Amino acid sequence: MPLINVRTSLPELADAAGLLKELSAALAQQTGKPESYVMTLLETSVPMTFAGSSDPCAYVEIKSIGALKPPAMTAAFCDLIEARTGIPANRIYVAFEDVKASSWGWNGSTFG
Repeated sequence: MPLINVRTSLPELADAAGLLKELSAALAQQTGKPESYVMTLLETSVPMTFAGSSDPCAYVEIKSIGALKPPAMTAAFCDLIEARTGIPANRIYVAFEDVKASSWGWNGSTFG
């Protein structure tokens, strides 16, 4: 049930599939949840500005049923995204949402 959604103004990424796999493994490790439940999304070419500038930037959403560690996760994912995309960490926002198990559906049911 952990989810990471990365939106960026970059028009494309050379190895988007590789980035998604790295994000998946990192989110499983950061939450301590099985990677078999992790979902990753990547949207490129999103019209965005940050600090009044259209220089490359990213917005990251991380959702999970518990197991969120915003300080550690912000550092880890900003580092990973900066290393793979060149977007500086100071142009990346990360938002977290701790979702109730009864509000997260999968396989025809909810987790709680």
